[in-house]
Amino acid sequence: MNLNRPLILASKSPRRKQLLEAAGFIFTVKEKEIEEIYPSDLELKQIPDYLSKLKASAFQHELKNEIVITADTIVIIGNQSLGKPKNKAEAIEMLHSLSGKKHQVITGVTLLTRQSSHTFSETTDVYFKKLSTDEIIYYVETYKPLDKAGAYGIQEWIGYVGIEKIVGCYYNVMGLPIHRVYHELKLVEHEKE
Repeated sequence: MNLNRPLILASKSPRRKQLLEAAGFIFTVKEKEIEEIYPSDLELKQIPDYLSKLKASAFQHELKNEIVITADTIVIIGNQSLGKPKNKAEAIEMLHSLSGKKHQVITGVTLLTRQSSHTFSETTDVYFKKLSTDEIIYYVETYKPLDKAGAYGIQEWIGYVGIEKIVGCYYNVMGLPIHRVYHELKLVEHEKE
């Protein structure tokens, strides 16, 4: 599906690229290195919106007719946010903290044009079964989930054997609530120049 305006995905996530392609969008990928720092007093649920806006701001002064899409995903368990693990030990620790519990996955998305910036987020509840240490180590060693918030990919082995149920959008847990993105892009596409 082609929009009337060029679409840029500003993300190095292969999963976000895969989801946009599967939804039929034609787009280019353009990455910019952004230091993902947010104010320490920010509410946990506001972090993904803040970071997706920050990523979009890097494109602010170079847009003509394009739409830029940026996103950020975090995992929240209790009053703690889990980003991407720095190493295998941290990945194992994160998965132990998620084991046998419910957590939330929040993805913030920003659609930026020369005329406007629109940010929204989706939340999905994810319920993990109790995972054994052997299962956690096997997953981390085999799938190396260091590029994933919360140290797991729902579309990988651990999602098949470890997730009992989800409430909300499955694709949001992959990193992009594609049904909502589709709807919002159609609205932004028809903005006045």
